[in-house]
Amino acid sequence: MMRGVLIGILFLMAGAVGWLTFDWYRTTYGGGEAFGAPFTLVDQKGEEITEAAFKGSPTALFFGFTHCPEVCPTTLYELDGWLAQLGEEGDEVEAYFVSIDPERDTPEILDRYVANVSERITGITGDPQKVAEMATAFKIYAKKVPLDGGDYTMDHTASVLLLGRNGDFFGTIAYGENAETAIAKLKRLIRES
Repeated sequence: MMRGVLIGILFLMAGAVGWLTFDWYRTTYGGGEAFGAPFTLVDQKGEEITEAAFKGSPTALFFGFTHCPEVCPTTLYELDGWLAQLGEEGDEVEAYFVSIDPERDTPEILDRYVANVSERITGITGDPQKVAEMATAFKIYAKKVPLDGGDYTMDHTASVLLLGRNGDFFGTIAYGENAETAIAKLKRLIRES
């Protein structure tokens, strides 16, 4: 009984954090202007990609890394599933996975990683300094965290950013958000952006 109550409280807290993140982004960056800043990186095939990719279609943008044990693969898998559940409507959304660990996430590694999860999500990586600048421009927190034995992991923002057809900030989907709410947000993104 007590365990169920604790789990319920944790879900409520996660929902509250998701709402606060969304509200902060919306009130701070929801002015209809392009969100972020210009960038030039490469996609998982090694082709140049810029901020222009985030214009013309609704966009779902997630920052993560391939060595992530849970949050990143779960988020990408869920994002792919949500878009699939939207059917043809979901085909309008362009989805991107930006590596915050470009030192390890080369285009080849990113290509294998993303291909194992989804054919509709494009990976983005590149020069570490340029990736860091992009993450900062998109208000993404990312920090290298040393582990025992000389290895490291990455601590980072775990929300999916939703951008409108003009590249403007539209909202977020929080990590762990229930599927019905996430799909409703994507439908709203498609219809209202």
